[in-house]
Amino acid sequence: MDASLFYQLLIGEIELRQGNAANAYEAVLDAARRTRDETLFRRAVDIALQGRAGEQALVAVRAWRTTQPQSAEALRLHLQILMALNRAGEAAEPLRALLAVTPTADRPALIAATPRLFQRSVEPRQLAQVVEDALKPYADAPATRVPVRVAQGRAWAAAGELDRALALSREAQRLEPRNPAAALLALDLIKDKPEAEQVVRLHLAEPQTNQASRLAYVRHLTGVQRFVEAIAQLDIAVQADPKNAQPLLTLGALHLELKHPVEGEAALARYLALIDPQIESLPPTAVAPVDEANDDDDEADSSPGGERRRAEQGRIQAWLMMAQASEMRGDFAGAEKWLGRIEDPQRALDVQTRRATILARQGRLTEGRALIRAVPERKAEDGRAKLVAEAGVLREAKAWSEAYSLLSDATRRFADDSDLIYEQAMMAEKLERMDDMERLLRRVIELKPDSPHARNALGYSLADRRLRLPEARELIARALELAPGDPFITDSLGWVEFRLGNLPEALKHLQTAYSARPDPEIGAHLGEVLWALGRTDEARKVWRDVQTREPSNEVLRETLARLQVKL
Repeated sequence: MDASLFYQLLIGEIELRQGNAANAYEAVLDAARRTRDETLFRRAVDIALQGRAGEQALVAVRAWRTTQPQSAEALRLHLQILMALNRAGEAAEPLRALLAVTPTADRPALIAATPRLFQRSVEPRQLAQVVEDALKPYADAPATRVPVRVAQGRAWAAAGELDRALALSREAQRLEPRNPAAALLALDLIKDKPEAEQVVRLHLAEPQTNQASRLAYVRHLTGVQRFVEAIAQLDIAVQADPKNAQPLLTLGALHLELKHPVEGEAALARYLALIDPQIESLPPTAVAPVDEANDDDDEADSSPGGERRRAEQGRIQAWLMMAQASEMRGDFAGAEKWLGRIEDPQRALDVQTRRATILARQGRLTEGRALIRAVPERKAEDGRAKLVAEAGVLREAKAWSEAYSLLSDATRRFADDSDLIYEQAMMAEKLERMDDMERLLRRVIELKPDSPHARNALGYSLADRRLRLPEARELIARALELAPGDPFITDSLGWVEFRLGNLPEALKHLQTAYSARPDPEIGAHLGEVLWALGRTDEARKVWRDVQTREPSNEVLRETLARLQVKL
């Protein structure tokens, strides 16, 4: 750097500090052109972007590319600036150039990342065609044929061309069945294209399947409450990698959700046996500073000691679930021993809610509610969380009237909180306050038009009472469109078909729902449809299965009493 260049750059930086970004940009860009220095080109681009001068940034990066045509950094910036300026149609040339200058060994990773370069585009269809055309030259090379199809598929999915995206996913899976990329693309398509699940299943059927894709499939299955299938996949994952603790935690949680306390405890005990030594092997850390905005974001904790804190939070979650399992078995003293291990003040509400539930089951509901109310409120949203917890304990204790009153107060305090309004509606239904229930559920639909649960609840309540059955079916069908495969909504659809007299259709839906989640209420409905079809032995078998797992289930008892069936 000579004195003249130094002086020019100094003037540019002074101009920038004084707010004259345009002058600073001109000085630095001129210096970059004269020296052909990549650092100065990058600085000129940064100054333009800082001043929100997109066109100037584009001029600078093009000058950079003219001077340094092999610069991958310049090409990446060129693409990013075009996306920021919503000029997707101009992206083809720099994308092709970037692919050409990328080393052969690195090209598959770049191709796989291509959709992320354009994820904020407002012209997804045009951009999908750009990606399609730019990647075609690499579609037959062994190293890039799958990344090409998956990247093209993701681009077309973003453009709403789901059939095209699915076809590309299938092509990629056929080319390399063990490559997880096609299955992960298919997972993203399943909600709108249920047939994409076959791509995932074909991949998982391969020997030595990538376990990350299996666990991604588990997350999908749990999201749509297909817990039985999720457990089967987790069993495979645990068998393939018995020293991986995380699947065991999820496995324990799912067993408890299905009211399998023994199996849940077994999975959680294995999890704790693995996680305890891991925690001890990690260096002790000081208490992490509390982020009032989001102090529970363990996944985002990259600070020193974050790994240990995440492991400790997982262990606390396991202790809470062990307490729940003990409670399910009626071992309240055992449940308290697990809860007594938890000293984290951030989990105080979880612990006291569990204790309150145990007290309520022992007839000490007032004491339980007092425990929750005594939990300190560290953040503004803690008050709402306490109300939700207390309402949950009242619901478990079947104190419908008290729960309704509490939630009425809560919805006045937290106006337009759709979750609280929904819970209040459910308590209104228990109290046979049908007008209130419908009014509240329609308010939830108004607040959250894309949420399926209010539609399903209203449709099911109408169907169960044989009221406005065509409307009930329409509500439930729309809910299932919003949450494809949800077993409870599928159960509702089966039940309304039963009320409409469509027994074969009802049976199909209820069998699907029960196989995905053998919930006692779904089982009671399935048994009744089988009974109405004259398949009494099958009906008794389903009902006995329900009775074995939950002998006091009210829906089953009401069904058997109404049909005058003895098991």
